[in-house]
Amino acid sequence: MNRTEMEMSGPGGNRRTRTVKRKVWGGLRQWKLLGMFEIDQQHEFYSLTCMMKEGLCAAVQNTIDNPIPNEFSEDDYKLEVTQIHKDFRMETFAGPVFASLRRSLGMSEKEYQHSLSSEGSYLQFISNSKSKADFFLTNDKRFFLKTQNRREVRFLLSNLRIYMEHLEKFPHSLLVKFLGVHRIRIPHRRKKYFIVMQSVFYPDERINARYDIKGCEVSRWTDPAPEGSQVIVVLKDLNFEGQFITLDHQRPWLLRQVEIDTAFLRELNVLDYSLLLAHQPLHQDERNHTLSFATLIMRTKKSFTLLSSRPRAGRSVTTGSGPAVPGAVLEEDLTEVNVRTSQSQITETSVDGGGGGGDSLDQDELSDRAGAESAELREFQAQNRRLLPNFKNPLHVIDGPEQRYFVGIIDIFTVYGFKKRLEHLWKRLRHPGQTFSTVSPPEYCQRLCQWVQDHSK
Repeated sequence: MNRTEMEMSGPGGNRRTRTVKRKVWGGLRQWKLLGMFEIDQQHEFYSLTCMMKEGLCAAVQNTIDNPIPNEFSEDDYKLEVTQIHKDFRMETFAGPVFASLRRSLGMSEKEYQHSLSSEGSYLQFISNSKSKADFFLTNDKRFFLKTQNRREVRFLLSNLRIYMEHLEKFPHSLLVKFLGVHRIRIPHRRKKYFIVMQSVFYPDERINARYDIKGCEVSRWTDPAPEGSQVIVVLKDLNFEGQFITLDHQRPWLLRQVEIDTAFLRELNVLDYSLLLAHQPLHQDERNHTLSFATLIMRTKKSFTLLSSRPRAGRSVTTGSGPAVPGAVLEEDLTEVNVRTSQSQITETSVDGGGGGGDSLDQDELSDRAGAESAELREFQAQNRRLLPNFKNPLHVIDGPEQRYFVGIIDIFTVYGFKKRLEHLWKRLRHPGQTFSTVSPPEYCQRLCQWVQDHSK
């Protein structure tokens, strides 16, 4: 036994050992209070996250090297690509489909790859969720990685087509954006499924409050962080009472979009999803700003790009040569211009350019199609009339007169099956007269919409 071992083995050594342990656990508890901490070499997930980074880097490189097709077949939605690494295998599901969604968000593959595989360590996020999932953040906090069970992954992949169609129809949807689904196989260990999502709370530097809203009462209170501390705590419904989401003219858009998104989830027969909400004060120069004519023209052009690149069923989300950044919704007085442009585009693309008279359309057919396209365009504009901020995460950011709000709908995997029906009956007996999370999808949908209506102005 060497001198150090002898010192540690004596009574004094035991005290020093306990002191060291208390310091380590005290530090760990403090990090947990902060909500997230860096996954360094001593962390239990260090090896796993290193594999994630290596595997994701190679998976994204594969989409960089192989162009996204303009049309997707059923096989693309079922595609599984396996890449072999030194200590593990990484499987990527429906890679081209998710790559097309990333591109529709104005995100380049190189940019995505850099965030997922940068030298900085991932961060572990300590969630108050009841699920057994592990949550990780990229070092720049832009993307969430969440472990999922096999059933949840199968549910997402089986509904991927209609999820993509929903985002195509409503490109300003508040549903969380799933950017990739993967599985890691490590010899002699259980395979690990995980998904990559866009973080709703990005960028988070000035956020001063975060909430997880389900529209009910039971177990919906979290003790706030001590005043003046830097502790990150995600609060709940009861913590928000007495407050409002103040949006003024953008409120009708929010109410309608929440209604549209929750109706989609109701059709999937799911419940227990959450409306994530955060806010931060706007700087003085960000309040009541007016758009310059040049900015308005630029955003109008982006809107045209988005409208004209909207695919039909079976198409990829974007078909242009570059990323289709979702632009601001057009001003009301530009609607007729857009309609005329849409009609002229239809006329131009419908004229027979090669003399093949059998393929040309007569004037009545052109008028009917133009009318249908114009009506569809007006409906599309009405559902997506919103001014997007100049942000890297504009779809989940809504500016009110004095506050910037981060809003998104997450956790959409809980199906209202037999177990949930039993849980509903049990909670009715246990919490009479109170609202709780486990209710039928139609009631859950209606209740969350009502919460947003009651807590916004």
